[in-house]
Amino acid sequence: MLDVEAATRHWLEKAVIGLNLCPFARAVYVKNQVRIVVSQARHLDAFLDDLDRELALLVNTPAEEIDTTLLVHATLFPDFEVFNDFLNVVDDVVVEHELEGVIQVAPFHPLFQFEGTEPDDVTNCTNRAPYPTLHLLREESVERAVASEGGDADAIVERNLQTLRELGTDGWRALMAKE
Repeated sequence: MLDVEAATRHWLEKAVIGLNLCPFARAVYVKNQVRIVVSQARHLDAFLDDLDRELALLVNTPAEEIDTTLLVHATLFPDFEVFNDFLNVVDDVVVEHELEGVIQVAPFHPLFQFEGTEPDDVTNCTNRAPYPTLHLLREESVERAVASEGGDADAIVERNLQTLRELGTDGWRALMAKE
């Protein structure tokens, strides 16, 4: 479990924060407001229980204590298509908890692939993490981050894609390599 958390932390520090892929990650990370939870669930139902608990904890905890949560599972979703299909269930869980407009979930997977891209397209790395991860974000935090970046979410996405194109596949591999 420690290795999974350490690899996730490495990715967060080197890619997400280091490349500024998420405009508000650094601020909440340095204030220790990012919760990293490594699920030990043996099946989807147990993972959904973990998701239920983390959503409730995030909503019921002040942002000054926990602003965002990364729910990680090392083995449950080796196939990206299965993970991608599971995101529909995740969306249903957010609705079931009446958290639409309060919490959004951003998916990350080691084999993440955007529709219309090739598997080796470096721009897929914007959503690649060492392990399948659900990033639970407070909508208010996302809105503040977008506003601080000029209010244009599409511009952030374009900047991230350009950053990864400039970095290239070899640069991404080097960045993700452990020192």
